[in-house]
Amino acid sequence: MSFLFSLKKSLTNLSLVSLGAATAMLGGHFMPTNPVLSQQPIAQLPSASIGNTDTNFVSSAVERTGSAVVRIDSTRTVRNPYTYGTRVARGTGSGFIIRSNGLILTNAHVVGGADRVTVTLKNGQSFTGRVLGQDKSTDVAVVQIQANNLPVVSLGNSDQLKPGEWAIAIGNPLGLDNTVTVGIISATDRTSRALGSRNREVGFIQTDAAINPGNSGGPLLNQRGQVIGVNTAIIQGAQGLGFAIPINLAQQIANQLIAQAAA
Repeated sequence: MSFLFSLKKSLTNLSLVSLGAATAMLGGHFMPTNPVLSQQPIAQLPSASIGNTDTNFVSSAVERTGSAVVRIDSTRTVRNPYTYGTRVARGTGSGFIIRSNGLILTNAHVVGGADRVTVTLKNGQSFTGRVLGQDKSTDVAVVQIQANNLPVVSLGNSDQLKPGEWAIAIGNPLGLDNTVTVGIISATDRTSRALGSRNREVGFIQTDAAINPGNSGGPLLNQRGQVIGVNTAIIQGAQGLGFAIPINLAQQIANQLIAQAAA
């Protein structure tokens, strides 16, 4: 069953882009080292922006990163307020491997309140995932699977992004695994308040790369295939208005969650 969830009250127009995340997010919870990015004029042709030998920078970026993008399926028990019974809600989101020993970065609303988490790699292998930690205020979570020698993403520097740069999203929208979309960085440092929420102070990346339910937790890439953001939300009823958590912030929170779990 697919779900598109909108936060109530302060987030009536802003929707988290995962399936089956309502339980974790109700109650005001909307979500929430690195190479320097090259700054290329938007007027340049895509192939010329990174070298004449690269005829398709999008496919090259996906080849470098796509194998580290995963699908995350979750189940959670939801209480029915009318019958006082319970039902099992299923959801699908995305994530990406940040360490070869099975540590995966995703959104907190993808795995929050889940009774069971299953992680599926691009090659079809499936693992039971354990939520190592989550921070609802920034909508960042870390999931661990028991595996080694996994492919990992390369992280970019979200502090140096500029509007007009290329943006590539990879994820599992509406259950369509390994979907790739492309656009640009439309704006940076979009505050939660500007999006209709007063609960977070994340400076979101805005992009017009197509983001849909199921993309939550997946990576937003630059033209080199480096992760610059974590796709997390859309505005309902609009087109080309997607938002991502800057990777510098997401990485900082993830490192804290990993350290806390190891303490």
